[in-house]
Amino acid sequence: MTATAEGSPRRRSGGHAGRAAARAHAAVERLPFLTRTLKPFEVLGEEGLALIEHNADTILEEVGLEFRGLPDALRLFKDAGADVDGERVRFPRGMAREIVRATAPTTFVQEARNPANNVRIGDPHTVFAPAYGSPFVRDLDGGRRYGTIEDFRNFVKLAYLSPHLHHSGGTVCEPVDLPVNKRHFDMVYSHIRYSDKPFMGSVTHPDRARDTVRMAEIVFGEEHLQSHTVVMSLINANSPLVWDGTMLGAAQAYAEANQATIITPFILAGAMAPVTAAGVAAQTLAEALGGMAFVQLVRPGAPVVLGSFASSLSMQSGAPTFGTPEPALVLYAMAALARRLGVPFRSGGSLCASKVPDAQAAYESAATLQPTILAGVNFVLHAAGWLEGGLTMGYEKFIVDADQCGMMGVFVKGIDLSENGQALDAIRANGPGQHFLGSAHTLANFETAFYRSEIADNNSFEQWLEDGSLDAPARANRIWKRMLAAYEPPPLDPAIDEALGDFIARRKASFPDSDV
Repeated sequence: MTATAEGSPRRRSGGHAGRAAARAHAAVERLPFLTRTLKPFEVLGEEGLALIEHNADTILEEVGLEFRGLPDALRLFKDAGADVDGERVRFPRGMAREIVRATAPTTFVQEARNPANNVRIGDPHTVFAPAYGSPFVRDLDGGRRYGTIEDFRNFVKLAYLSPHLHHSGGTVCEPVDLPVNKRHFDMVYSHIRYSDKPFMGSVTHPDRARDTVRMAEIVFGEEHLQSHTVVMSLINANSPLVWDGTMLGAAQAYAEANQATIITPFILAGAMAPVTAAGVAAQTLAEALGGMAFVQLVRPGAPVVLGSFASSLSMQSGAPTFGTPEPALVLYAMAALARRLGVPFRSGGSLCASKVPDAQAAYESAATLQPTILAGVNFVLHAAGWLEGGLTMGYEKFIVDADQCGMMGVFVKGIDLSENGQALDAIRANGPGQHFLGSAHTLANFETAFYRSEIADNNSFEQWLEDGSLDAPARANRIWKRMLAAYEPPPLDPAIDEALGDFIARRKASFPDSDV
């Protein structure tokens, strides 16, 4: 750090500190979710989408899906008219689709502890949530290391403080310093205590899903959950064409409590599905239809989201790749298929394979976030923090990504065609050859006319030198530290907090620690 960096007595007055303060106090509109005015970008017409739907039904009819480890699922499907052979379930053509269409809601509201932060899941809305599931964390000071519960709490706090993230997320990083079979208590409690935005529940065991439901009941009321969604959770298929007992059991627990599930095949094309975009889309739709049909058979009307996580694979090394065009095409197709089915859609994010928040991380993340927005994704998991193919949650990457989410929030509003947006009076009054810097229209709009990035440095080279010659990660490092230093928890009823603590203590004491 140079002698003119923040905190140095040699800093010129009105320099770095003033510019940093101006950025920190820039007007930011905090919205609970985005409402898109732009029409979704389509890569397939009616004929192409119908063909993929036909192929998905063919997969379900001729190949079928395996539902392992949960006899209830097999019984429900058999009673509904499916062909059940052991754990293999084959669906008469169109059966799974009709089950979903008959009862799954097109949109729903996930309530937050603070009603001002309730989110609407479904068209024409978009909700940004942090990255999910990383065992490692990274920052400029400590490098790459295993995540802890302190890191987990930090990311919950950062998501709570960010005006550009609408959701607290779920397993924002794995707190590996806690027992595997008990860490879900601390994670769910952290979402409840340190944020008042909506959150996701545990899915690593059916009992952990039920623990999440019980904790939500303590906060919102048991009866309230029967008619309102307060938890949404990620249920992944074990692709290709398998649903395992852990995920099915968790989905069942949430459906029985009328809570939302994101039914998501997780596919690396070339390993877990064919290499072609059309093949991946057909298999994704087939797997998702099977999972969503199961949820609707457990409890008709339980909220479900069609999820798609499809990425490409290096044919040379076998490693997953991100920011490539083929998964973007799958994303566009799946978004359109979800709209045709009439359910909300989850996909996308700020994905990259880079190990650090460098240029590769930036361009790969942009190449996944832009299709996410243009396709009209409703729930965006992994919107902030993703590094190393999801193995690492980055502090600096989180801040840079959240800034990009802010930009997308402006972009989805489209072009303002109001009288102020048309600005004809300003053009009439200004006349030829006169700049607009001092015009009344500019003065009236300058605070909100353009998105102000807290990360980007648009100053002169001399100002950049004076500010410490910092690159974007270094600036982001300062920002997340400043945010955590200023963090204040949202209020929580002490009686609810005490009840949560009692429940967690009793449950933890009722069984031994385990690493599974």
